[in-house]
Amino acid sequence: MVPFDIPVDPSSPEAQEWLREELARPEYQAAKPTWFDLASKAVLDWIGSLFTGPAGNASSVIVVAILLVLAGLIVAAFLIYGRPRLNRRAAVERRSLFGSELRTAAELRASSESAARSGDWATAIEERFRAIAAALHERTLVRVSPGTTATEFSHRAAEVFGVETEALRAAARSFDEVRYLDRPGTESAYQQAVALDQRLEAALVTLPAVPV
Repeated sequence: MVPFDIPVDPSSPEAQEWLREELARPEYQAAKPTWFDLASKAVLDWIGSLFTGPAGNASSVIVVAILLVLAGLIVAAFLIYGRPRLNRRAAVERRSLFGSELRTAAELRASSESAARSGDWATAIEERFRAIAAALHERTLVRVSPGTTATEFSHRAAEVFGVETEALRAAARSFDEVRYLDRPGTESAYQQAVALDQRLEAALVTLPAVPV
């Protein structure tokens, strides 16, 4: 009697059929890894290879870490500061001399005088300085574009009215103080702006001829 009468030759058709039947049993099917198991293992193997692979993989770890840090900084900057373009536009509008101002120099002077009569020196100074800028722009003596600040305007005006350089700078400072630093303004600063406006209005200016 042969001790073992079960065929063990892998090439035997009968042995292969027995193996297929054995593997088809429920306990073997339940033990098979799911697609999630396979995917998880693949991800974990990849992460593990970054740390345990050849020396070149160390650079991969550094790159991944840098990218994650940069992504976090970008998200944080977006949440804190918003879209850069919108922020720049908003900053320009806040610092602009006119903003969306459409009033004429005469209308701005009237508003300034009305504020002065009520003792609102901050508004009176602010409106008078705008009136100065609007008047020179209307006379095409000084260009005032969207986004122009009080300081920029005073520099441009000083190129035309050199004798009024210090007065223009002082008026621009007063404008910035009442508009951006919440200073109350003074009657003296207002009267200085009025006097400057009147001198500029009366000044005769001859601009250099533009070459043809």
